[in-house]
This record gives sequence, structure tokens and C-alpha cells, in this order.
Amino acid sequence: MGSPDRRAGRFATVLRVAPSTAPRHRGHLRIGTRLVPVALGRSGVVGAKREGDGATPRARLRPLVVWYRADRWGVPDCGLPRYRIRPDSGWCDDPADRRYNRPVRLPYAASAERMWRDDHLYDVVVVLNHNVTPVRPGAGSAIFMHLAKPDLSSTEGCVALAAADMRRLLPRLGPRTYVEVG
Repeated sequence: MGSPDRRAGRFATVLRVAPSTAPRHRGHLRIGTRLVPVALGRSGVVGAKREGDGATPRARLRPLVVWYRADRWGVPDCGLPRYRIRPDSGWCDDPADRRYNRPVRLPYAASAERMWRDDHLYDVVVVLNHNVTPVRPGAGSAIFMHLAKPDLSSTEGCVALAAADMRRLLPRLGPRTYVEVG
């Protein structure tokens, strides 16, 4: 894990994600003066997120930490704590499990999403604070900002953007940054 860089004035305070009306799984993220396309959940943006609904939560979220594949991305330049994704890295998505919406080591007895992926979507992952404190079973897990598929097809509820846009975004993320979705 690397330590956050806290140079004053470097970090964005509020990043806004505006959903589109058609198709509902698309939107735009404002990074400074740039407007970049993003993929959202297949069900669009909703106010009451539920596990498995395929929706991105309408909320003001704080980026907490960055997980990354050192073999593909390198150590991200950002002002948040950073952790390496390893072949046994997972994220529990079972609402009945005590580790729900938390990182776990695979194999794991309950349902858990694999973080070490072949498709590059999780080469770098910004964990957002949706349903973190307190964790409410069934209120949604693994709400991340991560890399998008080339066609910007829908996510399961995350905000996904192109790798080049993620490289521009990461240095703007710091301890006082918020992401407003909706």
C-alpha cells in the first residue's frame, strides 16, 4: 500500500456524474472542465439501491481506497490509500454473510466477486462508500468506479470509464473528494 499524496489544491472536491435518459446505462462525468462518457448500471440510476438490481445508486459518495493490478496498471497516482489486487482478492456480495460488502480472500465460503479479472475491468478500482458504514444487508455491494468495456456497455451498478479518462481522474481523487451521482 502506498501513502496518499496530500499536496494542497491538487484534489477535486466534487465530481458529478450525470445520467443520460437514453440509453439509461450511460452518463457523463465532469473531471475539471472535461466531460467524459461513463457506463452506469443496466437499470440506470435509482434512489433505493438493492443487491442485484443492476442500478447505480443516486447518492453523494466518497471515494475511499483504490485497488489495482500492479502487473497491468502500476501504482496509481492518487491521494487515496492504495492496495494491490492479488489472484485471491475478492469482494463479498452475499447479504447474509458477516463480510458483506467487504474485501475477502478467495476461495470464500459465501458468494464473492473475483477482483483479479481477465477482462481488464478491474485493473484499477476506486471503492465508493455506498453501504459501508453501517452495512445494511441487501442494500448493494461492490459499488466501484472501474474501467469500462470498449463499447461502454452497462455495469452491475458501478460507474465505469475509459482507461485514459481513469488516468486523468485518479490524480484528482483525495480525502475530501465526493462523487455526486444523479
